[in-house]
Amino acid sequence: MSSILNLYRKLLELPLSFLVKNNPIPHHPIEELKLDTTQPIVYILPYTSQTDLVICRKNCLSVGLPDPFEKNQINSTKLPRFVFLDEGRRFFKSKGAKQETITIFNKYLELHRTSEQLDVQLIPVSVLWGRSPGHEKKSGLPKLRFLNGIQKTVAAIWFGRDTFVRFSQAVSFRYMVNEHGSDEKISHKLARVAKIHFSKQRISATGPRLPNREAMFNKLLQLPTILVAIEDEAKNKKISLEKAQKEAYKILDEIAANVSYEGLRVADRFLRWLWNKLYQGIDVRNADRVRKLALEGHEIVYVPCHRSHIDYLLLSYVLYHQGLVTPHIAAGINLNFWPVGNLFRRGGAFFIRRTFKGNRLYSTIFREYLAELFYRGYSVEYFIEGGRSRTGRLLSPKTGMMSMTLQALQQRQTRPISVVPVYIGYEHVLEVDTYAKELRGAAKEKENAGLVLRVIKKLRNLGKGYVNFGEPITLSNYLNQYFPNWKEASDEERPRWFSTAVDEISNQVMININKAAAANAMNLTGTALLSSRQRALSREQLLEQLTSYQQFLQNVPYSEDIIVPTESAVKMLEHVLNLDKVGILVEKDNFGEIIRLERNSAVLMTYYRNNIQHLFVLPSLVASIVLHYETIQKELVLQAINLIYPFLKGELFLHFSEQELNNYIESTIAELQRQELIHYQRSILSINKSHVRTLQLWSAGMREILQRYYITVCLLQKDPAIPRSTLEKESQSIAQRLSVLHGINAPEFFDKAVFSTFIASLKQNGYFIEDNQADINQLNKITDILNKMISAEVCLTIKSAVEKGEE
Repeated sequence: MSSILNLYRKLLELPLSFLVKNNPIPHHPIEELKLDTTQPIVYILPYTSQTDLVICRKNCLSVGLPDPFEKNQINSTKLPRFVFLDEGRRFFKSKGAKQETITIFNKYLELHRTSEQLDVQLIPVSVLWGRSPGHEKKSGLPKLRFLNGIQKTVAAIWFGRDTFVRFSQAVSFRYMVNEHGSDEKISHKLARVAKIHFSKQRISATGPRLPNREAMFNKLLQLPTILVAIEDEAKNKKISLEKAQKEAYKILDEIAANVSYEGLRVADRFLRWLWNKLYQGIDVRNADRVRKLALEGHEIVYVPCHRSHIDYLLLSYVLYHQGLVTPHIAAGINLNFWPVGNLFRRGGAFFIRRTFKGNRLYSTIFREYLAELFYRGYSVEYFIEGGRSRTGRLLSPKTGMMSMTLQALQQRQTRPISVVPVYIGYEHVLEVDTYAKELRGAAKEKENAGLVLRVIKKLRNLGKGYVNFGEPITLSNYLNQYFPNWKEASDEERPRWFSTAVDEISNQVMININKAAAANAMNLTGTALLSSRQRALSREQLLEQLTSYQQFLQNVPYSEDIIVPTESAVKMLEHVLNLDKVGILVEKDNFGEIIRLERNSAVLMTYYRNNIQHLFVLPSLVASIVLHYETIQKELVLQAINLIYPFLKGELFLHFSEQELNNYIESTIAELQRQELIHYQRSILSINKSHVRTLQLWSAGMREILQRYYITVCLLQKDPAIPRSTLEKESQSIAQRLSVLHGINAPEFFDKAVFSTFIASLKQNGYFIEDNQADINQLNKITDILNKMISAEVCLTIKSAVEKGEE
């Protein structure tokens, strides 16, 4: 029988090599699943299928895993490297496959008794033929791909490019033996666990069946909360109940997605072409976190940062190719225009108006629709910043969607809800030119088909894209830890703890997004060039600075999740210079090459610098203190940083606690000493004059932030009782003047929002006393530090502007 099977497998290899594309999940299973290739590996497939086995082998060989057709030799014993869990329905099938699997498990377990060094790894492998979840209106459950030979042939032709091979986390036989023993019961237990795993994996890959849209509408429109809102609408607007019901239906039709699996497949083809046209690759990290949540049955809410309209498409594409269900996406109503609105809706977009204020019917319907998505088990995606960041920094979170998510958890949600922060970054953002115009005062252009066509015309070499899944927040666990009374019944629509919880969870999401940031050649080069007042550096100095940044991130990582480039500084610079229209010029003189930014490109480059500004702000602060004091005790450095840190934390969503901060600063000082940028002896820090230029470039990362703080503090010292709105406005005006007089190109320098955040941090940290009056003594502590760290010329400009404002 084995010779017939081998022949059959050989016959299958040729057509399958043409029809079925390699799609392993994860893409690098050895590294991502932490497999030990020095130990034997056994693959377990869910049911007997020679076609699946051939495809599994093809993918195993493509990623460097051992050949399933070969046997594991352990001492003098040879055992199969693959097993089937169930027999399934096949013409060519191994007799008694299930019992044969138990027997093979027993033999492997027996070997572990005699060899203490042995640790066989059992890897569950699923071959997913297409990912259609089926529809609710059709009876019965969707097929689990127990296909016969003819069906498999059709599937290979139709789903060939949509066939994925999913490698799951390995089960250690050594662990099983040590924890549970090695008798036959353990073999049966392994088989049962594997069966449950494959069932969960199928659901995690396809998701729940797609809804019957009309049936969902009818259900929602009969909910008591919506019926009350409809009655109120009729009463308040003095219209008939029938007309109010029609308005409710119209609102629901405007909001709701209309997901089509075939539409997703077509979109996948288009997006594959688009990414190949736009980018040189998409770097995806930590997707295993999401796969684990999906297998554990969590309701997943993706909360990415918002850089570009491309974000919607990129995240769905990445999730699809990571073997996960594409989410329902909350999209701005501005994107619901012909012809893309309907395409987005079929891809999972549901549309949301910019404001719900004063429209109870709309807000009630939207809240219940979102709760229904959660209840049915669909993953959801929304952008907590509300809109795209024009400066490259994270925006303050808009908490409306998070509030509705918590309400859904409270009301009728049975599955755990986990929020997954996602960092999305690009080496070049399509809309960055538009952002610069808007920041200079141009009106935002309304999205339309013409705008889409103009964007498509810009398709060119834009470098790499990055998608990094941050640390998830399981809402029930978070609430149990910080708001233990959240489950207590309350007559209030919003209990006291609710608003605080929404704000804190939203803030934690932003912190976790920044913990997953991606440093790349573009934003590192931009950071270095913008650190020079002339926006120009010699090639040698630029390469030295890039190396310094890279080594710092490697040796003193901001978090475990950040992405740090592994290429050399020379390769990073070459890569950036080869990108289209980045505005970096190379000039030569008698002394060598000078790399400089064009003036117009300097504003654009701040966008990319701001993507990773939080990674460097604390080492920049250390460098700035040492540079301006020249010689200073370490304790004084720590005191100054602890004084300024709360404002940086609020502005840039930094994650360090007080204890973590001191440890991080200690590591920063050690690294700056290792790089020979500073001297550190007997608790005294001093500059190393031979590397002072590199230290100056490091310190520049704090220059504009400290100047902004100084503006507001000076205004408060002049008038401690100044109204907050006036303080924000005057701070902004002085910053605009300073930017003109001192050539500051950063658009966020005079952004009203950053002043608002700083003023809020001052209030939160005790810099105001009764009657909203500033505490002069507290402000003087900040001023004493800032006076030393800001140039005399800039201080004079700020003080002069403050005095004139008082006249």
